[in-house]
Amino acid sequence: MIELLAETGSTNADLISRLRDGDRVGEGNWLVADRQISGRGRQGRSWFDGSGNFMGSTVVRCLAQDPPAASLAFCVALAVYEAVLPYLPTPADLALKWPNDLMLGGAKLSGILLEREGDAVVVGVGVNLAAAPDLPDRRTTSISMVAPAPNRDHFAKMLADRFAVELDRWRTFGLGPLTRRWMAAAHPVGTPLKVHPPGEEAIEGAFAGLTEDGALMLRLPEGRIRTIHAGDVMLAREEG
Repeated sequence: MIELLAETGSTNADLISRLRDGDRVGEGNWLVADRQISGRGRQGRSWFDGSGNFMGSTVVRCLAQDPPAASLAFCVALAVYEAVLPYLPTPADLALKWPNDLMLGGAKLSGILLEREGDAVVVGVGVNLAAAPDLPDRRTTSISMVAPAPNRDHFAKMLADRFAVELDRWRTFGLGPLTRRWMAAAHPVGTPLKVHPPGEEAIEGAFAGLTEDGALMLRLPEGRIRTIHAGDVMLAREEG
């Protein structure tokens, strides 16, 4: 089910509030807004709410036998990748960036925010369908820059369907097959990256793949591999 709102502060915040009020928000239900006035991204950033873009959230109920909840980032990223792909004239320009950004021609197309609330994870997704923000530190893009902008409601249905499939795969087959599929959709090994680990200066290196638990492996200039569990990652050509 997809519930549509003309305007709200944040679809993630709305679902978190419902969960705290005891509402048993079911998996497969999405809350989608025409406009968000307080949309949030990773690391406290605001999220652009351009008209015609997709801004929505859903809930995953964590089960004891599920893979680690943090690995949902890869599950969601693959769902967004699969939902966007049919709208592009040149699919090869689309690539995932760790852990869950979707890049089109080296510029950011979408963002994902996961927030834990009790036994649930609220999954927020923003995709630039019709317009992209002008950011000082990175390049951004929208589908409309390379093809006709998808109908927002049609895209919402596509994404909901793809996420249901990916969520079932995540639960059925676990993290290994998921990260292998993520790697196949990501920028190539050897891609130059700049990483800002929490509380540290930025470090530069080359993408060297993922660990078994989904952490980023960064090959430093001297050849040593550093494992990154958290941080802001940018492609060299992404910087504005």
